[in-house]
Amino acid sequence: MTEDVKDVGGRLSRQEVSDAVGDLGWRYVLGALQTSVPVPTLRWAVDIADRVVEAAGDDADGSLRMDARRDRLVLTLQSSAGTVTAAEVELARRVFTAVRRLGLWPDPGVADPGTRAVQRLEIAIDALDIPRIRPFWKAVLGYADEAGASGPEDPLVDPLDQGPAIWFQQMDAARPQRNRIHLDVSVPHDEAPHRIRAALAAGGVLVSDAHAPSFWVLADAEGNEACVTTWQGRD
Repeated sequence: MTEDVKDVGGRLSRQEVSDAVGDLGWRYVLGALQTSVPVPTLRWAVDIADRVVEAAGDDADGSLRMDARRDRLVLTLQSSAGTVTAAEVELARRVFTAVRRLGLWPDPGVADPGTRAVQRLEIAIDALDIPRIRPFWKAVLGYADEAGASGPEDPLVDPLDQGPAIWFQQMDAARPQRNRIHLDVSVPHDEAPHRIRAALAAGGVLVSDAHAPSFWVLADAEGNEACVTTWQGRD
C-alpha cells in the first residue's frame, strides 16, 4: 500500500508528521492520523463528535472520519487523496484543543493492556497473475481503486472505509499445497445475488452453493476463496 505525506510546495516526512502530532494524542498509521477519545456512553461519544466537527469546520468533510462507540470515539484524519498533508496536521491540533476543553484527552491506547491501540488493517494476497485476479476481488468486496492508483496491480480500498485495504504481492511460483487466503464477506441478504453475479462476471467461479443462502463459496481464477454470507439459513 502507498503511504504518503504531502505538504503544499513540498513533502512532510513521516517523522515530521509523527513529531507534530505525537504530544497531542494522535498517531500516524498507514497514511492517516488516528486517535481515540475514551467516553462512558455512546451519547457522550456522539456529543463529542459534534464538538469535533464544529472545531474542524469546513475542513471536516474532506479529511475527518469518526467511529462512535459506547466506550470511545475513534477519529481518523486523511486527505481525499489518501495522504496526510499539513492541513490534516493542523486539524489534529484543532481537534485536540476542542477535546481538551471538554476535560478529555485523545488517547491512541499505546502500551495500555486494557485498551487496544488504534490500528488500520490490510490484507495481502499472493498471486502469480495479479491483473487477472484483481477484478474479482474488487467485485466480490464491492471495493474501489485506491486514490490515484488504478493500475492492474494497484491496491484496492473500501470506499466506505469499513473494511481493510487489499494489496497484491507477486509470487514467483505456485503454492498448490495450501490456500493462500480466505475471506468471509457478510452482506445484506438482498445484496448477495448482486455481489455474486458481479464476482462471477469479474472472472470468479462458484465453488459451492450447498449452504446457500447462509453462504456461497466463491474463488478467484487462482483458487483463492471468499464466502459471500448472509443471516439467512442459520436458525
